[in-house]
Amino acid sequence: MKKELFDSNPILKLSFDFSLMIIEYCEKLESNKKYILARQLLRSGTSIGATAMEAQNAESKADFIHKMKIAAKEAEESQYWLWLCQYSTNYPECVLAQAKLEEVNKVLDKILSTSKKKSPFSYLLNS
Repeated sequence: MKKELFDSNPILKLSFDFSLMIIEYCEKLESNKKYILARQLLRSGTSIGATAMEAQNAESKADFIHKMKIAAKEAEESQYWLWLCQYSTNYPECVLAQAKLEEVNKVLDKILSTSKKKSPFSYLLNS
């Protein structure tokens, strides 16, 4: 995919920016010896963008929706890890990452709701 196409795709741009933010935050976690949460958050947080990128070359509309649902699941998992960081003692501040993730979630929700409505088999995709 060309860089111009990447930059003009809101979910790819947002999820990439979120991934960069998560990498930086996880480095802070590791410097504070919070290795387990750092690994979990790094995996789920960067997976959102990777899965959204993969969805750009989906084999079908159903495959696209399936991959975007996986990206949404990874976003939910990332939210869980960020909540743990927020409410645990002696963890670095993660408000900016949570705000960026909220943006990502809004775009993912819109993509999924729009894609399901446009699908001729939407009754199968809602289950």
